[in-house]
Amino acid sequence: MSERYLPILLAGIIGGILGGLLVVGLGSYYAPPAAGLMPLSPTPQSNFTQEDVVIGAYERVSPAVVHITSTVLTEDFFFRVVPEEGVGSGVIVSPDGYILTNDHVVKDARTIKVILPNEKEYGAKLVGTDPSTDIAVIKIEAPPTELTLAPLGDSNSLRVGQMAIAIGNPFRLDRTITVGVISALNRTLDSDAGYLILGVIQTDAAVNPGNSGGPLVNARGEVIGINTAIFSNTGGFLGIGFAIPINTARRVMRQIIEEGGASHPWMGFSGADVNEDMREALGLSVGKGVLIINVAPGGPADRVGLRGGNRTVVRDGRKVLVGGDIITVVDGREVGSVKDIGFYIATRATGDRIEVEFVRDGRAQRTEVTLGKRP
Repeated sequence: MSERYLPILLAGIIGGILGGLLVVGLGSYYAPPAAGLMPLSPTPQSNFTQEDVVIGAYERVSPAVVHITSTVLTEDFFFRVVPEEGVGSGVIVSPDGYILTNDHVVKDARTIKVILPNEKEYGAKLVGTDPSTDIAVIKIEAPPTELTLAPLGDSNSLRVGQMAIAIGNPFRLDRTITVGVISALNRTLDSDAGYLILGVIQTDAAVNPGNSGGPLVNARGEVIGINTAIFSNTGGFLGIGFAIPINTARRVMRQIIEEGGASHPWMGFSGADVNEDMREALGLSVGKGVLIINVAPGGPADRVGLRGGNRTVVRDGRKVLVGGDIITVVDGREVGSVKDIGFYIATRATGDRIEVEFVRDGRAQRTEVTLGKRP
């Protein structure tokens, strides 16, 4: 079996297909612990051990972690429609019964059931999903006295090496905890919708089938991500897991609840990173930027006249569409990759105007693009 990224319940590959450009990226500054919360790690002035920190984080968040069972209809070998059950995790984030989970946990579900830590079971309503970030929101009608809310942290303040705690229901073993660190930040995954998810958290805290939709937690007992995928060539956990940053999940959740769906700003093109090797091989006039491959008809880039490729060449045995504009600067920021543009646009909103500098036929030009809503 070839190496691939696996959503913790449903397989899905990661790649470099450049179909979309938007999910909020992460910063790297340190935010001090909130008042009254445990420190990130034991200090000489504190009596907390690492064991105390982990226990405290677990006891704070695990009562908010739920077991999700979804039923979808599939066809068997004889083309009969049969129900198939999937399991995953979720985290309660509102006294109204709103629960954050993964899109792939509840995708195409005919029924969704939620089991609370007190073993009470509720039917859940699907409020909405955003396949491009693998985030979904479901809701149960339960008395607030039965609901424990998970505190949400700030994923923009994460640092590589911080403690990371995964809580979920792997293999139906409810509210299992595993502990590791944040291994890397700003990873990129392909979503099922074909868009790039930027700013993803990488961790070595063990996650397995059933962890999907569960929280990744920091040492203060705050949710910093929603576990979504693993990297594996066997189907089992190999020490590399991924979580959607909680700031992204929170933004998407708010849009789903308030507007009925998530909205992502969009320039409307696909592109390829330009480097010096590409410049020499393809005879480009610049060695850094983003070569526009295709422009979506009627999209924001198309409306201001940005151009995609118009001829095909073969490079390293592959066909490459060339001849398009090369974007070099966006709002005064030099760009060297599609990710650079994606991270920046993710900080803007639909309707914002951005200044784009580009090179066409060796000549530097500029235009203003009004960001649209991604289809």
